[in-house]
Parts: sequence; structure tokens; C-alpha cells
Amino acid sequence: MNQRKQAPKPPDSIAYKQKKAFFDNLITVYGRNTCSEVLRDPQLKVYRLHLADSNRSSAVIEQLVNLAKRRDIEICHHSRAQLAHISRNSKQDQGVACDIEHPGYRHYSEVIDQLPAHSATRLIALDGITNPQNLGMIIRSVTASKVHGLLLPAKGSAEISPLVIKASSGTLFKSNILRCEQLDSALLDFQRRGYDVAVLDAGAACDIDAFSPTAPTIYVLGNETEGVSAGIVNRADHRLSIPMQRGVESLNVAVTAALVAFMTS
Repeated sequence: MNQRKQAPKPPDSIAYKQKKAFFDNLITVYGRNTCSEVLRDPQLKVYRLHLADSNRSSAVIEQLVNLAKRRDIEICHHSRAQLAHISRNSKQDQGVACDIEHPGYRHYSEVIDQLPAHSATRLIALDGITNPQNLGMIIRSVTASKVHGLLLPAKGSAEISPLVIKASSGTLFKSNILRCEQLDSALLDFQRRGYDVAVLDAGAACDIDAFSPTAPTIYVLGNETEGVSAGIVNRADHRLSIPMQRGVESLNVAVTAALVAFMTS
């Protein structure tokens, strides 16, 4: 008896959206040493180990396979081109990648209505931070502080990579990172829910240590060269500066993030 083939689920079905959200929330890391460290850490929930078919048999590859098998982690084999698509870094992935489930890595829209809507709620947002080492150090400072988490746009930001993980000293997997496509639209969504946006601007008249927030607040940091972009400055409710002494004009953005994270606690 012929069975009718089940029709594919429409892209807007609940099951499709849940599956898409699950994969979007995975953090993919690459490189043999990085994946080995991840697979050895029992506190990290690894979803899959990806291997390129072009990998030559070696003790390192065998070790990765054994580590995955011991933890009952799915192992997927791919063509070299497919693996490069997964890692998004064919020059450095060494034919190996891992997907990690990180409960704190979410799209902001998934949690925006769950955050406490009072003046003690704080987020730090990044505008144009492209240096992986700076991003990693910022993640470390934010994770160590009472700031709820980091609002990280996909456009114009460094990607989560082994360099970022290393610079964060592994704290990335303890962090709350809220993704967004574009920072401006995400900030608007937060403002509609009662948040204030405060940009750090060296030329601002208001010192950050004199600022007393009366609403949940997002502090926006820009890169050292350009600062916060004009469009984000125009959206801001407050412009704040960090007072400088002895003619120093600016600080590294990772240092600024640490000061903001702990000065506003």
C-alpha cells in the first residue's frame, strides 16, 4: 500500500521556529585545540562534533573522536566545503568544529520581556567592537559584574571565536549574551519597554559617577577610533563621560567596559 508523503512543515510553524531558535542559539567553535578543550570540559554541553572528510588519520583526530564518544556526543562528517560553511573560518578551523549549547546565548527578543523592569537592571551594548581580544575581555568583565549581560549586534561586531573565548578566560560560557541583528532597532525595542539608553562619550558634560538612573539602563560603548556611531548617539537618552586626568583623552574599550560594569553596580 502506498503511503502519502508527509507534507513539509511551513517555515512559520511552531516546530520550525523552535528548531531554528535552537540552532541559532548554538555557539560554534573551531580548531583542534579549542575543540579538545571543549570536549574535555564536563560543564559544557556539546551538541555535535563536526569533522571534515579531508582530515588525515592522526592521534589528535582519534582523540577528538574518543572524547566525543565517551560523552555520547554526535559526530558528523562533512566535505571540506561543508565544514568551512559550519566554522565560517576555513583558514583556521583545521577541519574541526564543535556546537555548544549555551543557555545564556540568546536573541534579545527571547528574553526582553523576562528581564526585571526596574532601575537596577543594567545591560552593556557594543557598537562597532571588531577586535576579538577586546570583545573577550569585555565579556569577562561583564560576566564578573552585576550587569545582567551584553547586547551584541551581528553587524559590525567581532564574531564569537576561539580568540574571543581565550580572551574571556572561558567566562563566555558563564555569560549572558543577547544577540541582535542591528543595535539601533534592538535599542528601540528596549526603549519601548521603559529602558533608557546611555552612550559613553568622552565629550559629554555628565560624569558617569554622577549619573543616577531612574529606569533600567543600557550603556553603549563604541570603538576607540570612531566612538559610538551617530545614529546610536541620536537615540540616546543620556550621554555620559568618564572623567580623565593628566591629559589622557581615552581608554581602551575593554577597560571602559570594566569601569562601567563596576561603577554602575
